[in-house]
Amino acid sequence: MVTMSERSMSKTRENTAQGWLNGFIGVVLFSGSLPATRIAVLELSPVLLTAARASIAGILAVIALLVFKEKRPEPKQIFPLAIVALGVVVGFPLLSALALEYVTSAHSIVFIGILPVATAIFGIIRGGERPRPVFWVFSIAGSLLVAGYAVSQGLTASPAGDILMLGAVVLCGLGYAEGAKLTKTLGGWQVISWALALSLPVMLPLAFIYTPASFDGISAGAWIGLAYVSLFSMFIGFIFWYKGLAQGGTAAVGQLQLLQPFFGLALASFLLHEKVSIGMLAVTVGVILCVAGTKKFGK
Repeated sequence: MVTMSERSMSKTRENTAQGWLNGFIGVVLFSGSLPATRIAVLELSPVLLTAARASIAGILAVIALLVFKEKRPEPKQIFPLAIVALGVVVGFPLLSALALEYVTSAHSIVFIGILPVATAIFGIIRGGERPRPVFWVFSIAGSLLVAGYAVSQGLTASPAGDILMLGAVVLCGLGYAEGAKLTKTLGGWQVISWALALSLPVMLPLAFIYTPASFDGISAGAWIGLAYVSLFSMFIGFIFWYKGLAQGGTAAVGQLQLLQPFFGLALASFLLHEKVSIGMLAVTVGVILCVAGTKKFGK
């Protein structure tokens, strides 16, 4: 006979596995964010790009909230939602877009490599998570692998770009951790939707203010980049990501971000026929092993 304790453990394992699957889907959707931003920011200003993506996603979020008749957040949830908005709706998109005016997408991989550590730290500070010490060994090793690979590809130094990307990563990690904490009571897609709705009164006017007098000369690629970051990076991806973090643990599932740069390189290889080196494959295998280690010791 299966005991109540065994059923509870089985349900916990199932919930954790579902969290890793949702987190994985979120990372796949996020993987095109920086390349899409890089393409768009070559022709659109960083402020316009940030405001436009937040406004488009915000309008979709408000429609979803109205259609499903979601209850308004409690007063005590407004401040955490403001932190989410600061981190992932405004902070990371704006600072990364500004940074990509100075550095290449390859350079930004260095900072995406430390995003899982930032997320884990804020998961501990804001969410009260306590992963085992060996977790940090795998987490830091994975970050060093990603950063080392990026450095080996040859990077041009830009202090302004580096500072902006570092700020973007810190704010993003905070937004991820705070959103994961809220998801447990508010729901995954509801968290990003309310954060976007909260930002809309500011971001929508900014989008109109920074709209250029003419759209002549703006290529289809820039519009596609804007569409991608608005729909997938700013809204759909977060539905899976926040649910995954809440189900599997912010610190643990957050390590899936180590795979994000390599998904981007894989997409470049498939779509743009860029060469995939043996070194990249070796590092990818190493990162996968580190992610497996953090999954095992994350809780």
